[in-house]
Amino acid sequence: MLQWLKRKATPVPREQVESENQPLPSEMKVEQLVERYITDAGGAKKHLAGSPPMRVVVVASQKGGVGKTTVAAHLAVHASMVGEGPVVLVDTDPQGSLIEWWNARKDEHRRDEEMLALATAELDNLPAKLGELRSKGAAVAIIDTPPAITTSIKRVIEIADFVVIPARPSPHDLRAVAATVALTRGAGKPFLFVVNGAAPRANITAEAVAALSEHGQVAPVILYQRTDFAASMIDGRTVMETTAAGRSAKEIAELWKFVAVQTSFRAAA
Repeated sequence: MLQWLKRKATPVPREQVESENQPLPSEMKVEQLVERYITDAGGAKKHLAGSPPMRVVVVASQKGGVGKTTVAAHLAVHASMVGEGPVVLVDTDPQGSLIEWWNARKDEHRRDEEMLALATAELDNLPAKLGELRSKGAAVAIIDTPPAITTSIKRVIEIADFVVIPARPSPHDLRAVAATVALTRGAGKPFLFVVNGAAPRANITAEAVAALSEHGQVAPVILYQRTDFAASMIDGRTVMETTAAGRSAKEIAELWKFVAVQTSFRAAA
């Protein structure tokens, strides 16, 4: 059985992403999405009263390279596709991977009915940003975080409704998960392990599931290593848009259904 090693995490300096390098939709984009969402075909406004509050899903891991950005983007797009919107992806990673993906997501990849927006925030300002998004009517916020265990990451987890912790099935990755779990448990937040980038029929995958299950809930679906994940992200799409009938798209759909139930979202068929 794989064992976790206790070790001290080294904080990663937070570098500010210059706004002029972010040709992103303005905050008005979220308001426009909400306006379209609550207006029916006849022009009558639907009331948001009684609607569930915005749910916050944080995708976090101390270790880089575990697929946080890919998982966050895919869950957000799928949630939008099945009618959970307005959905807002929140990029807090100074590397700006989500920004690059969003900029590559050209108009031909965005559906007319898409209820998806992107926002950026520094970790220290994230609570205020989420308050703005909530006041504008966003239904779901999915936050991509940088690979670090810092005081700021702790605060992000503390304001989450649910934490998704991706982990690749390797001894090094499984050891690194311990620090993220400690923060999440310390904040009293529910969390879910997602085994990502697994090799089909590999013994290490089963061992990883067994090891993780001793420390928390493991998603009942495994995201396997396939080229369609990386290929779809290059031009701003997801596997649901490039290979909708493929296994990867079905895995994302199953993962979202599970996350939706765990976070009291409306489960989509």
